[in-house]
Amino acid sequence: MLTATLLALSAAVLHASWNLWVKQSGDRWIALWGQMTVGGIMCAIVLVFTGWPQNLTWWPVIASGMIHVVYVLTLARAYNIGDFSVTYPIARGTGALLAAIGGVLFLSDNLSALNLLGIAISVGGILLLAGRADNKHVFAALLVSLCIGAYSVIDGHGSRLTGGNLYPLVLFISTGVFVSAYGLATHRARDMALALRLSWHRFALAGAASVLTYWMVLIAMQKAPVGYVTALRESSVVIVALVGTRYLGESDTKRRVIAAGIVLAGLVVLIVGR
Repeated sequence: MLTATLLALSAAVLHASWNLWVKQSGDRWIALWGQMTVGGIMCAIVLVFTGWPQNLTWWPVIASGMIHVVYVLTLARAYNIGDFSVTYPIARGTGALLAAIGGVLFLSDNLSALNLLGIAISVGGILLLAGRADNKHVFAALLVSLCIGAYSVIDGHGSRLTGGNLYPLVLFISTGVFVSAYGLATHRARDMALALRLSWHRFALAGAASVLTYWMVLIAMQKAPVGYVTALRESSVVIVALVGTRYLGESDTKRRVIAAGIVLAGLVVLIVGR
């Protein structure tokens, strides 16, 4: 359990970092496509040397890759219309709650009363962190959260079925293929080629961070319930609160600090409950 906890908390830092980069990008869909695709290419190179996972179950890989197409679309749109420190907390907080419920309903995860209390406190703090967002911003972020909840449960199941450390690498290849196919189908080939030529180094850095983030999460899910891991990963909203206030000029510092404290309190309860 200690390993799962440390992996999830480390993933939180990386996750907040690459999301901040996407928010600050000019074309957010291109930024997400680039990091997913270059991340997938790097994973394919690694698999050439490690070999393919022997016990791979294909349906979670394909299902998650398709869901990630919608995730990229909805996340890019949410960042286009809302503040970073509004969109990210709502999407991640509600997504963590949906993942926890899905893990209990579909994966037979066991969560103690303290686990449930910790998750509830954290999600409450996350939503307080989002503040008084208008309906348009909330709806956009909730669409992202549905994707997060769905792919978290599917990937948690796929990772457990496959075992070992290689499932996340195959998953990123699948995501890169499906997102690229969508881009080609929507006539963005020229934009994709230009962005890859000019920004491949940024895509490589963000892609590596994204792969490492999700690799940590999925390995943690092999050792702990999906809800426990996803709730811990959402400690990244505390980082987002500080970044949004200090570096992006987003307002209401007092509320954000209080909400971040509530999130941390919930995470402490969650960890103690295990």
